[in-house]
Amino acid sequence: MYRVHWATLPAVCLFLPSTALATPRPLPFTYTTDTLDQGSAEIEQYADLTPLRAFQANAAIPVWYLGTQFQTEFEYGITDRLELGLYFTYVPTLSADAYRQQAPMTEGTGTKQRLRYVFAPPDEWPIDVGLYGELVENDHEFEFEGKVLLQRRFGKLRVDSNLWAEYELYYVNQKDLVLNPTLAATYQITPSVHVGLESWLRVEFPNPAPHPRPYALGPVVYVGPTFLVSLGRLWWSTGVYGRVSQIDHTMQPGEPYGPVWARTIVGFDL
Repeated sequence: MYRVHWATLPAVCLFLPSTALATPRPLPFTYTTDTLDQGSAEIEQYADLTPLRAFQANAAIPVWYLGTQFQTEFEYGITDRLELGLYFTYVPTLSADAYRQQAPMTEGTGTKQRLRYVFAPPDEWPIDVGLYGELVENDHEFEFEGKVLLQRRFGKLRVDSNLWAEYELYYVNQKDLVLNPTLAATYQITPSVHVGLESWLRVEFPNPAPHPRPYALGPVVYVGPTFLVSLGRLWWSTGVYGRVSQIDHTMQPGEPYGPVWARTIVGFDL
């Protein structure tokens, strides 16, 4: 019987087959202009984690806990340049009897539907351009989301940006405009292994607007390294980001956007 030592895994990844059957995401937050071929399908599982603070029941001293949110996405290639995405999102909460003033995450528990369209095949234009439109229905809001997807390749180096905005209609008397642009670069070490650096900003403009403006509305900026390994039909992408805005801010119970944010995605070609 042959045994493979775990220490050999990075070396093995460097020599994996270069043919990728799926459309792996080298950047966990930034959508590229890569779409599935017509008739192809893929499933992706996301997990977000960030440290947040809350009060324990009957205690006056706040404690740290791990905020999480999960998303399952099914993608289908309608044409070679038009892609459908269906999402299910779940945001677990701690027991309300045990923890008070838990912080919200960026998602809610519910569903999403989106289309991604790319105007031309890769590298036909000086900059690859795509559009992304999404509807969101969750436990606290209805949302319209749009992105302009921009991509430029320089050999094995790829630069991507999402011009990203959301219009959120809460089930209470509140409407929010949210800006969430991203900027990132990735480098292809091999066709199966990519590394990168990604940044994203989030800022909210509620109506009516509170005075003074709280930390929870941003702007907050995160920057961190990313890593992708593709095994053909199966791929894994991860990013770990540090908050580089308001670094000296002391997190309070109920506030989102912890000092570190991690997102990991596992995708499988169906």
